[in-house]
Amino acid sequence: MPQSLAKVYIHLIFSTKNRERTIQNTIRPRLHEYMGGILNHHGCIPIEINSEPDHVHALFLMTRTESLSEIIGQLKKSSNDWLKSAGREYADFYWQGGYAAFSVSKSQVDEVRRYIQNQQEHHRVKSFQEELRAFFKAYEMEYDERYVWE
Repeated sequence: MPQSLAKVYIHLIFSTKNRERTIQNTIRPRLHEYMGGILNHHGCIPIEINSEPDHVHALFLMTRTESLSEIIGQLKKSSNDWLKSAGREYADFYWQGGYAAFSVSKSQVDEVRRYIQNQQEHHRVKSFQEELRAFFKAYEMEYDERYVWE
């Protein structure tokens, strides 16, 4: 095939360092917009981005020209730097080192988008740790508790 084509949807989840609840509601819309710009800059198409005080969910269409780890690394580094410049309350801000990324079939994109949009309601009854464990179970992903929450 002379042409390279790909259409891979990714649901990305990552948290603040030590899951500190530092992302304030007042900055969230600008953070989401900034993250969408970073994804666009790297050839990805952002579909939905939402955050809670201690973590972020992003659904996007992956570029075919860069690796997932490169995209996530740039997204986290750039948004970390942007947050640090957003005010004194973010001077010591850091994202946690790791992340969880899950493939999403085209038929599930709208459902995942709604899930991401409804994070605030969802986390009234389920913690971030419970949420992530449920994803690990659903995707049959092996993990080590000692390293997931550091």
